[in-house]
Amino acid sequence: MPEVSNIPPGSSYWPADPAEPVLDISIGDALRAATSTWRTRTALIDGTSEEQTRRRWTFEELLTESEKVARALLLRFVSGEHVAIWAANRPEWVMIELGASLAGLTLVTVNPAYLGEELAFVLRQSRARGIIVQDVYRNRNLAQAVNAARDTLPDLREVIALSSWPEFLKSGEARTALPSVKAADVAQIQYTSGTTGTPKGARLTHRNLANNGRIYARTIGAGPQDIWINPMPMFHTAGCGLCTLGALQTGGAQVLPPGYDPELMLSLFEQERGTIMLCVPTMLIRILDSPSIAQRTLSSWRLVTLGGAPIPPELVRRARAKGVKVAIGFGQTEASPYLTHTLPDDPHPDWVSTVGRPMPQTEIKIVSTETGAILPVGEIGEICARGYSIMKDYFDNPEATRSAIDFEGWLHTGDLGSLDEHGYCRVQGRRKEMIIRGGENIYPREIEDVLYTHPAVMGAAIVGIPDREWGEVPVGFVQTKPGYEVAEQELSEFCRERLASYKVPRIWRFVDQFPQTASSKIQKYVLRKLHFAEKVP
Repeated sequence: MPEVSNIPPGSSYWPADPAEPVLDISIGDALRAATSTWRTRTALIDGTSEEQTRRRWTFEELLTESEKVARALLLRFVSGEHVAIWAANRPEWVMIELGASLAGLTLVTVNPAYLGEELAFVLRQSRARGIIVQDVYRNRNLAQAVNAARDTLPDLREVIALSSWPEFLKSGEARTALPSVKAADVAQIQYTSGTTGTPKGARLTHRNLANNGRIYARTIGAGPQDIWINPMPMFHTAGCGLCTLGALQTGGAQVLPPGYDPELMLSLFEQERGTIMLCVPTMLIRILDSPSIAQRTLSSWRLVTLGGAPIPPELVRRARAKGVKVAIGFGQTEASPYLTHTLPDDPHPDWVSTVGRPMPQTEIKIVSTETGAILPVGEIGEICARGYSIMKDYFDNPEATRSAIDFEGWLHTGDLGSLDEHGYCRVQGRRKEMIIRGGENIYPREIEDVLYTHPAVMGAAIVGIPDREWGEVPVGFVQTKPGYEVAEQELSEFCRERLASYKVPRIWRFVDQFPQTASSKIQKYVLRKLHFAEKVP
């Protein structure tokens, strides 16, 4: 990694901390090492609602099943080919992830909520040779959707239905030798969230994913005693990377529910003695708002880590009032995904308004959006990162890759933020979302944090719209909590008491729910279109 030299004192740059090593391993290597260490401990639990019917696998059993998957895949594909998975969370998803890694295949992850055209785009752009598909998801026939798209997908030659799982496993030859897989090989193609438009396929290597999962888990103090309740979608780096590979490499057990439901989550914490959960803020809000939470025995739950969206300080306070510690992370798909994180007992006096320091082996700098120069401490600019976790590239998209990663290897995240003198990062929002009103910069995150402290507000998003007099002005989109009502005037006065007047939205829109990406990020470009169309849901 090139050295950053001639950095003046007081600059917004934080060097890589070597506290944790970067291992030159594949995901399959990580699985084998974990099995060698924790052979008979529970590694995976099927988090269905019926406690008596939950399936469980030890590390040894998980390795055995994953090797069966690898051999079955190698009967159909050649190492290096791209194979998609289109399914909701289930234990077989984990085995396919690990099996594809052992087979040297590149797994293309697809959101099960996609419709036909979205599916076809991902399969065509990734040049997937095959797809493993869940037959039905939320009353939609996914297998039928694949068949309907096949005429437009000349590269697709194999469709494997999860309903034939036993036959699929048996099809692999036990004597088939598994290939040697290198750390630098591409393990997955993960499609970016698409908050600003068409998603791009980030190629993530084994080295990227295995190390990021392990370093995240060590940063939050996870170990063999932990039981991870994982509601994050497996088709995203948080679910299949941070949680799955984090628990795997620190000896924890992962409980994988079939989907997010706050009551099921509470039951799993209670019945399985869950200790850790990674989730987005909306998930935690709904758990804490559950009418049944007061009757639950949740003494085992010690930590929730939050990411994927702005974290309202009020939400942190609510969780801590329940006896649950909170830590906050920041990253993006292109970084496998995490770059920074706070600690469960963070010493920073104002850690709750930050996303923590760079994780070990990651450099962070804040640069001017105009000149690219590193800014002084405390000034807001674009967050850039460099280290082991940065993607290889965007698949078959060199122009987008050049825009994202510069010649020195720095990932330009597109996020605006600042660093303080202790290396803690604060995020102010997306570069493209900054609002310039009459020459004054307005950062949506600041206004959103204020709105989240209002007792009636469940969700908030600020977007900028053109204005003849001011250039741009902020518009506030608000989702209220069930049973609550709030007037526009009240919201304006609430903000005016806490913010400079030029930051207060003059226009308010109320929504039943927000348009979101697969990773629960609000799609502000959709809100902007809805505003102009005057068709707010």
